[in-house]
Amino acid sequence: MIDKKELEALVQEGLAGTDCFLVDVQVSPDNVLVVEIDNEEGVDIDRCVALHRFLESKLDRDVEDYELEVGSAGITSPFKVLGQYKKNIGNEVEVLTKDGRKLSGILKSADPEKFVVTVTKKVKSETSKRKVEVEEDCTLTYDEIKYTKYLIRFK
Repeated sequence: MIDKKELEALVQEGLAGTDCFLVDVQVSPDNVLVVEIDNEEGVDIDRCVALHRFLESKLDRDVEDYELEVGSAGITSPFKVLGQYKKNIGNEVEVLTKDGRKLSGILKSADPEKFVVTVTKKVKSETSKRKVEVEEDCTLTYDEIKYTKYLIRFK
């Protein structure tokens, strides 16, 4: 079986000098290798093909047979790495916390420990009978969420 750490190192080598970053590597017991990459503008097919060819040149099918898939992280897929959070700063995201709260808001910032989502809430106004919208920053750590993903809205 092909080693996941070795494959990750090969992917990093193949992405060196590009604006792409590694999102995920999966190696199944029957040697199906799945590599997900991303970058700020999105990954095109040519970038995936180039990485696929690079990896095939480094892996030997005579030693171990495998199936290789190289693709971009899907737009509806949950974020897996910090690079995806940074790429989506300023975009609307959906967050599901481990305690069951679902938040929708604008991703304001992200660092290795936490990220901030600006959520719009309706609260009662002291001066009016109608509820008014207020923005509130919610700071979350990565270990207190189940997922964060880009929110697509059709209006």
